[in-house]
Amino acid sequence: MDSIDYSRYEKLSPFELKDELIKLASSRENRLMLNAGRGNPNFLATLPRRAFFRLGLFAVAEAELSFSYMPNGVGGLPRIEGIEGRFERYISEHRDQEGVVFLGRALSYVRDQLGLSGSGFLHEMVEGVLGANYPVPPRMLSISEDIVRHYVVKEMVGGFLPPGSVDLFAVEGGTAAMTYIFNSMKQNGLIERGDKVAIGLPVFTPYIEIPELDEYGLTEVAINANPAQGWQYPDSELDKLKDPAIKVFFCVNPSNPPSVRMDDRSLERIAGIVGNDRKDLIILTDDVYGTFADDFRSLFAVCPYNTMLVYSFSKYFGATGWRLGVIATHKQNVCDRQIAGLPEDRKVALDRRYGSLVPDVRGLRFIDRLVADSRTVALNHTAGLSTPQQVQMVMFSLFALMDEQDGYKAELKKVIRRREAALYRELGLPTQSDPNEVAYYTLLDMETIALKLYGPEYAAWVKAKLNPGDLLFRIAAETGIVLLPGKGFGTQQPAARASLANLNEYEYAAIGRSLRGLADQSYEEFKRQQQNGNAQTDKTKPN
Repeated sequence: MDSIDYSRYEKLSPFELKDELIKLASSRENRLMLNAGRGNPNFLATLPRRAFFRLGLFAVAEAELSFSYMPNGVGGLPRIEGIEGRFERYISEHRDQEGVVFLGRALSYVRDQLGLSGSGFLHEMVEGVLGANYPVPPRMLSISEDIVRHYVVKEMVGGFLPPGSVDLFAVEGGTAAMTYIFNSMKQNGLIERGDKVAIGLPVFTPYIEIPELDEYGLTEVAINANPAQGWQYPDSELDKLKDPAIKVFFCVNPSNPPSVRMDDRSLERIAGIVGNDRKDLIILTDDVYGTFADDFRSLFAVCPYNTMLVYSFSKYFGATGWRLGVIATHKQNVCDRQIAGLPEDRKVALDRRYGSLVPDVRGLRFIDRLVADSRTVALNHTAGLSTPQQVQMVMFSLFALMDEQDGYKAELKKVIRRREAALYRELGLPTQSDPNEVAYYTLLDMETIALKLYGPEYAAWVKAKLNPGDLLFRIAAETGIVLLPGKGFGTQQPAARASLANLNEYEYAAIGRSLRGLADQSYEEFKRQQQNGNAQTDKTKPN
């Protein structure tokens, strides 16, 4: 491989570095490039998509019924009167179509299990899928919020909270949620330049990069997970949260990239710190991978008053292009309390900022400030996630709620576990056996792999000789495989992130074989150096 000055790329985000690695991995003809760098899954939920499109056909017919006297493709807003009867006929006439059958079951579930109005649900879905109205309420369509709330509470909280105690803001995926939350915390005095924020590491890179931006200027405190403890946070690290100067704790759970959920000990430790020492601590937990775990419990379940939950539908349902996510807060929460306790001059400034929205600004809750700030306040009346997006979110939620045996979840878990097994089998290592690991990603720890393959002397040589960044470029150039640097996610040891979601099983086997081949080549180089070193030693010995 030609010499590459890797130092030019050291400051790049892993997701920008990826593009450089892809160029290198694609540079050789007649070789397959395998991009295991990004977490976009190559699986997706089909049935709720079938339902979405079938619903669209029914909705268009409803629109045409409103203005049936007008030719040339003009329709009107659908009418709620008689909509259930018309829908029942639609189901009867199309009972051979899976998506229509699903819609019929969904209507029954909404009425009989959730206790919601069937006609109200249908009208909201039909209007929503047509996209003919602004989102009203802008935070989230009313029945849609109720349904998605039941899904979030079931999957993220395990039923430990009454759904009615939770508010949701539908947003354009987890990335929009992060953007809105950081901005609104700053606008409302919850974080100030120079404040300390704790970050659970390793973590999704933007949680490291955003606080460092000039507009925030926050001081980061690392809460380091320990790979020797199954990537859990030691008590000594979690106890850093007792520092009253730390305003916010950011974490991804299950983690990215180790893909390990917080165990009960960690959850209880944090809950104890919050309950006994830090009743003022704000927690932001990004739980996008929680749906790949069995019996998952979010920090939102144990610290609901202090926690904002971000959940994205992107990974579990294969919907990164849909941009679907929610921000969840408890109706009684620390953000509202802290805003109420701001100095009077700050309150007056916020009265001016939000004065065009409500007469009593001081009664405006933080989640509704998020909505307004997402549209620069002045455009609050046109805020909100597009209604077709909200309808697809509802279809995904109902699909999971009605899957009482978790068949979809079990199938996805089998898919990614087989991929993990294929990679490590060809690499010559056993797979993980940690019950807290969800295996959406895997961290390839260079030193650990070297130790397990060829022993401690070789592992020490690898650590001293090989630059992890250079190694990623070498892997891309020699094998066509793209991995992301663990350093960019905050790992303390040399490692690379591989997604187990975006390639097929045989391709992960190929990655394992290629990486093992590189390791074997490296080991041969190590042995030659050892032999040469021994020969030099022999020459210097006196006769």
